[in-house]
Amino acid sequence: MSEERLSDVLARRVVVLDGGLSTALTAAGHDLSDSLWSARLLLTDPDAITAAHLAYYRAGAEVAITSSYQATFEGFGRRGLTEADTTGLLRDSVTLARRAASEVDGPRWVAASVGPYGAMLADGSEYRGRYGLAPGALESFHRPRIEVLAEAGADVLAVETIPDVEEAEAVLRVVAGSGVPLWLSYSARGTRTCAGQPLAEAFEVARDVAEVVAVGVNCCDPADVDEAVAIARTVTGKPVVVYPNSGESWDATTRSWTGAPAFEPARVAGWVAGGARLVGGCCQVGPGTIRDLADAVKG
Repeated sequence: MSEERLSDVLARRVVVLDGGLSTALTAAGHDLSDSLWSARLLLTDPDAITAAHLAYYRAGAEVAITSSYQATFEGFGRRGLTEADTTGLLRDSVTLARRAASEVDGPRWVAASVGPYGAMLADGSEYRGRYGLAPGALESFHRPRIEVLAEAGADVLAVETIPDVEEAEAVLRVVAGSGVPLWLSYSARGTRTCAGQPLAEAFEVARDVAEVVAVGVNCCDPADVDEAVAIARTVTGKPVVVYPNSGESWDATTRSWTGAPAFEPARVAGWVAGGARLVGGCCQVGPGTIRDLADAVKG
């Protein structure tokens, strides 16, 4: 646990994030072939989530991202859960990460995952965006979950894998003026969001929002990170957050990863030189790789 605000620490050093929660859970033998993905274990095996967070903390991660990425009122509602049930599970996602943090020494933070609307659809649309929803509908989707997670005691909100500037703007309207710290991270290909907007335009929407403590990209190819870091830093002047996938590609039809991994912890030196201050991994990046990345940051 840490008494320091994450934003204050980022002003003076690099902070290591965890890797893919689903990756650690799958490696431990859990079947995540479900529309709720890792959020299903909030219902069926919360201890497994704590164990996955602990594996990353012990590997050197200082920030755990909660299991709330696909935990939504709509998604749980389809399973017959009430709003009160879902509120409790969202709070649990923060509590489980806190419990893991209490098992290790040194500063540790909890980032409450706020996944995109497309994650709730479970059809891969977080890598496409352009949902066909009005901005007001996106605000209505994000607001109740953000309010619960903010009240649950997370250190920061991880607004992550956002494919579309329109959705980022909706989230920022929800949090602007609230004082709740967050980082904003897009899913991207090359120098564009997955919906096709230039990253310079995407980062610009966060430049003057005081609650945004970092901007960047996640769930992208490692090869795309260097340019994204440079653009984010130039446009916003804020610390940059990066946590790419292993380099493999997600097949939404077969719900599997294909290709060869290309995540090299040695890349972190270039990311840091460009302005990255929150660094980690996303899908298919496990505790072993995070240990190597943490060692590279220290080195």
